[in-house]
Amino acid sequence: MPRLLALLALLCCGPLLAGERLTYPLHSSEDDPEAYVVELLRLALDKSGAGHQLVPSRLAMAQSRAQQSLEQNDNSVQLMWTMTTKEREQILLPIRIPIYKGLIGWRVALVREEDRHWLKSVRSLADLKPMRIGQRSDWPDTAILRSNGLQVVTSQSYPSLFRMLDAGRFDLFPREVVVAWDEQARANQQGLQLAVDEHVVLHYPTAFYFFTSRARADLAADIERGLERMIADGSFEQLFDSHHGATIRKAQLDKRQVIELHNPDLPELTPFAREELWYQPAAPQ
Repeated sequence: MPRLLALLALLCCGPLLAGERLTYPLHSSEDDPEAYVVELLRLALDKSGAGHQLVPSRLAMAQSRAQQSLEQNDNSVQLMWTMTTKEREQILLPIRIPIYKGLIGWRVALVREEDRHWLKSVRSLADLKPMRIGQRSDWPDTAILRSNGLQVVTSQSYPSLFRMLDAGRFDLFPREVVVAWDEQARANQQGLQLAVDEHVVLHYPTAFYFFTSRARADLAADIERGLERMIADGSFEQLFDSHHGATIRKAQLDKRQVIELHNPDLPELTPFAREELWYQPAAPQ
């Protein structure tokens, strides 16, 4: 009888201990450009103690489709990560810990190899206005850039943007500091002749968050608990530096011309008061 009771207890408690199978939207059917975020999320879920298991969606999913899934709580995906906007924070549930420590708003430009010094003379936003900028149609950056008077050429496909730049369909493709060189390397492996500009950095205040459905406050609390534990024990900073430290140093933000952009879609509850959550570039030398 004791053995039978023990077996029944294991059978009853097993699913609770195993946690939930969580599906996140696969960014691209090609190489995953956001391996850091997946690792951060896995560690946060481990630290939360909830025992959730993380898997990608079977097919690549556009941000707009993932957002719709979460808004409807249809269980195609249980979470996503993306740049915050006022609308997204109204219809989804944000975990307000910036995944990239705010560096998502520091953008260096991919350009064609023959144009690698084209931006050397840029000193102001006005100098950028004659140039055509590439973006995906459902990225919040598109609206931010346009609201600052810049010309934006869009595509619904992330991989096609690199080919469009190479073909001269637009002039520059601003990318997050933390991914620009990896993206350039992948593009060059595919035969595209692209370079990372060394002269200019665009900056606008924003944050990249994990989001869940508003019906899943329990899951949002699990993710937030895990992230806060990582911040407290230093593992968040350690993971961030291991993935991005060398790239940030390579970017030399303090030696670039900073072009400040206004972000009209920045939510009021962005936690700028928590200084430990944000990366602060060194002051210009």
